[in-house]
Amino acid sequence: MINGIVNVLKPTGMSSHDVVGQLRRIYHMKKVGHAGTLDPLAAGVLPVYLGQATRLIEYGDSNIKQYRAEFTLGLATDTEDSTGEVVAAAPLPELSVEDIKTALEMFHGEIEQRPSRYSAININGVKAYKLARQHADFTLPGRQVTIYDIRLLSYDAGCGVFDVTCSQGTYVRSLIRDLGEALGTYGCMTYLVRIKAGLFDIDEAATLEEIEAEPMRYVLSVDTAIQELRKVTLPAAGCASLLQGRPVPFAGKGLPPDVVLRIYNPEDKLAGIARFDKEHHVIRPHKMFADVL
Repeated sequence: MINGIVNVLKPTGMSSHDVVGQLRRIYHMKKVGHAGTLDPLAAGVLPVYLGQATRLIEYGDSNIKQYRAEFTLGLATDTEDSTGEVVAAAPLPELSVEDIKTALEMFHGEIEQRPSRYSAININGVKAYKLARQHADFTLPGRQVTIYDIRLLSYDAGCGVFDVTCSQGTYVRSLIRDLGEALGTYGCMTYLVRIKAGLFDIDEAATLEEIEAEPMRYVLSVDTAIQELRKVTLPAAGCASLLQGRPVPFAGKGLPPDVVLRIYNPEDKLAGIARFDKEHHVIRPHKMFADVL
């Protein structure tokens, strides 16, 4: 079995699930998953995990994301992007570039965002977008997200482009919806490119055609997505104890409680993920690999 991560340049028109299906075919394996869903309208970085690497998706999807988004003001759609049906329209106010910049700055920092009804959020085990397509009556609660940086690149006659760096769980089309409201009109996303997802960059992403031509060339090591976690190297006996579910004594000087660690054996191979129990000064296993990667 192949264990690793592929930084895929997802094309517009394909769902993230479609991309996973393509990689299952290319690598002749079923155990494939992706981090950070991209809508069919969106393109850009989509980290896809192969084999045992799929167990690390939750860590690889918790990092900061960077997007470039195109938007149109004066229109609202049911999906909050240009793939949906227009549900409202309004005359475009006279707005300058400075007006747009000022409005965007309002979203800088920690904000509460109401996700799109056409999101992939689970509601009682069902994706919100499926319920929305069935015209079900439901409300998604607001969530705290962080906008680390947001910059207008261009704006003219109701159409603009901005770059945004944000936390996991941020919906850019909902951000554009709220931007429209802040400007006294409506807002609709017309295109989206994910430039970065944690340590994965669009400049290093490979197209499906490139991957199919040279599959193994683009398989990155399993721990590529978790480099931000604290690294701890343990003796072989310590790694074996964690694999067997037993805690391992560890001083952990200077480490905060419950910090997540990436554990390596003496040969510098990834043995798994563990947590530091500061109260008892031990490392407790969380996700260990029977076959050291």
